[in-house]
Amino acid sequence: MTNTTPTQGTRRTLRLTLIAALLAGTALSGFAVANITHAATGDSAVAIQPKAPSTRIPDFADLVSTVKPAVVSITTKMTVTDNDETKAGPGAMQIPFGAKPQRPRSAEARGSGFIIDANGIVVTNNHVVEGATSVSITLDDGTVLPAKIIGRDLRTDLAVLKVEAGKPLAFIKLGDSDQVRPGEWVVAMGNPFGLGGSVSAGIVSASGRDIGAGPYDNFIQIDAPINRGNSGGPLFTQGGEVVGVNTAIFSPTGGSIGIGFAIPSNTVKSVVAQLQNGGRVTRGYLGVEAQPITPEMAQALHLVRTDGAWDKAGALVANVAPDSPADKSGVQPGDVIRAVNGKPVHGARDLAIIVAGVQPGEQARIELLRDGEAKNLTVAVGTLRDAAEKGAKPAGEDAAQGQEKLGVGLAAITPDMRRQLDLPERTRGAVVAQVQPGSIAEQAGIQPGDVILGVGPRAVTSPEDAVEAIRSALGGKGGKALALRIWRDGHAAYVPLKISPENERNQG
Repeated sequence: MTNTTPTQGTRRTLRLTLIAALLAGTALSGFAVANITHAATGDSAVAIQPKAPSTRIPDFADLVSTVKPAVVSITTKMTVTDNDETKAGPGAMQIPFGAKPQRPRSAEARGSGFIIDANGIVVTNNHVVEGATSVSITLDDGTVLPAKIIGRDLRTDLAVLKVEAGKPLAFIKLGDSDQVRPGEWVVAMGNPFGLGGSVSAGIVSASGRDIGAGPYDNFIQIDAPINRGNSGGPLFTQGGEVVGVNTAIFSPTGGSIGIGFAIPSNTVKSVVAQLQNGGRVTRGYLGVEAQPITPEMAQALHLVRTDGAWDKAGALVANVAPDSPADKSGVQPGDVIRAVNGKPVHGARDLAIIVAGVQPGEQARIELLRDGEAKNLTVAVGTLRDAAEKGAKPAGEDAAQGQEKLGVGLAAITPDMRRQLDLPERTRGAVVAQVQPGSIAEQAGIQPGDVILGVGPRAVTSPEDAVEAIRSALGGKGGKALALRIWRDGHAAYVPLKISPENERNQG
């Protein structure tokens, strides 16, 4: 066990904290003055008798005393090095986990968790137990039990442990996180800085937050103070149901500034059930790369409504993996997926979350737009498996004339070019060999080395083919918009280009 005797620095911190608390009490004393009966001075002085208020402010004391027996502290033993130390700059996203030593040695770190089954099933964060050589939990009554890791999921940062207590344990239920609303009270419990059994309260600040932690980000944002060591602890509603697992904080300093994030309980339910049953999580797989729809993209893909507004709903398919479920069902680059099994898709993240929740092997109904027309497809959803830890030949004169309109020089994909750009064998298109300064292409972010795979929904196989597709997309006179599908750094994406009449005069 870690020695909990405060160091000199810790004593100084505690003194400062106590002073701050006393100052706060002094500042609040004005609230109580009106309710205090002052005694006379002199020999007849008696103790001050504060008046009890007619109404009391509701608190969480009963809730905390009820659920506290199911909240546990987690201690892990591990070997750490300098590289394990988190060095976060201003505005960094941090996991509120215990600090680690800076030189290679065996060490202990602390986190939090909670019991969801009387047989000793404990939920926590994956990052709390990742790399641990041994794990133990401490119950509310001080009992220490060894714990076994029965499953971990890196993508959602969840882990499931099992302890043998020799008796049924108090446990708590997972609630429905879809019912959580911004503004409602929540209570966070855990083991911040090794101070087990700590409670903090606040409100839900927002839901559905994407903090860049993974493809399935859907966090509940809270302002209840959570710190290092709170990771894996439960987030309660006033009704005593767990609606989240406290996981991360946004902090320039490493301490709480009132912006914390919790994994929604509905995500926890699905992941934990699979980890309990098989020790791993299987997710649905469609086989597409998708991206959001911008106003320029909406215009280029003819998604502008008759009232002039642009329709951003949906996920734009930028690439379809060969032989994937999407490929076999007929999904194409340029399609805009609007719904899966009746669930609306508002963007690429929605698509990833919804498809991941489909049981592999299930037939999924895909609603999409293609060239402005609605289509319905049926896809046999596959299984997502974790990925493994991961000279231009000038085009002809006709092609050169067409390229001037955008300000790019195109080249064919040669074997040497394929190797240099690390292109998949089946990739066909035109390599951007040159981008004219100040051109439409440069303004849109096109770079040398990009590979044009298609123009709108049309795939291209050569520089000449690309030029013809661009000419066809631009059509007659007037302001135009088109979308180039490009390959860059191992990913496909659409890039919108807007060409005004003035652009056409300047460029072509």
